[in-house]
This record gives sequence, structure tokens and C-alpha cells, in this order.
Amino acid sequence: MNDIKSAMLMKDSLRLEVLRAIKSEILLVKTDKQSTSLTEKKEIEILQKLLKQRTDAAKIYNEQGRTDLAENEKNQAAVVSTYLPKPYTIEQIEDLVDSVMQELDITSVQQMGKLISIVIQRAKGRADGKTLSDCVKKKLI
Repeated sequence: MNDIKSAMLMKDSLRLEVLRAIKSEILLVKTDKQSTSLTEKKEIEILQKLLKQRTDAAKIYNEQGRTDLAENEKNQAAVVSTYLPKPYTIEQIEDLVDSVMQELDITSVQQMGKLISIVIQRAKGRADGKTLSDCVKKKLI
């Protein structure tokens, strides 16, 4: 709420628009009948969803030649990403994969699915699934 107020005072319309979208999405989840409570993990999932929407929209706009709209979506994505946890580096992902492999004693490609699912759970919000699965494949193959 304080960020929305400061964006209003600074007349930062881009930031204000993004913050209102985030607030709206969080309120939708809170008022959902199936939702029990809003955890920090769920908030991160909401922010990741909004970030993915913005980046996908920017990609589509670029393909359609609408660079003005694409630029706006990229700027919105940048604002959303400031509220996400700092993403893991490749080295940190590799260390995470190594530690899970040692912890579960995984050495064969047949156990790749189990390894990927555990690594994704532990890195939730800090790395995308594709990067994680690529790292796991590289370690096992």
C-alpha cells in the first residue's frame, strides 16, 4: 500500500498501474472461495504469473511490430520483477542440484523426474523450470 501511495505522490503512472494490477490479483486470490490463506509462496506465484504475462505480451507485440506496446510491457515486467526474490545464478542452481542429488543418492537418468520435481520445489520463485530442468539434464547425462 505504501508503494502505491508513493507512486501516486511521484506521479509515476507506470509503477502505479503495475502496483494496482498486483493488488487486484492478490485481492482476487484472497476473495476466492477455494483459497484458504495467502502465503508468501502464493504471493510469489502471483508475481511470477504477472511477470510471465508481461514478458509474453511483450514478445507477441514485438512479433507484430508494435514496439511501442512491447516497450511498455517490458517496463511493467521490470517493475513486477523488483518485488520477486533475487533469482538464482547458474552456479547456485548447479549447487542446489548437486546437494539434492547427494541427499537423495540419485545417479541415474531414470530418477530424473523425481530430481527435477524436488529441485523445482526448493527453487520456487528463484529460477524458472526450464533452466532447472536443463541443469538437471546436464548433471545426469
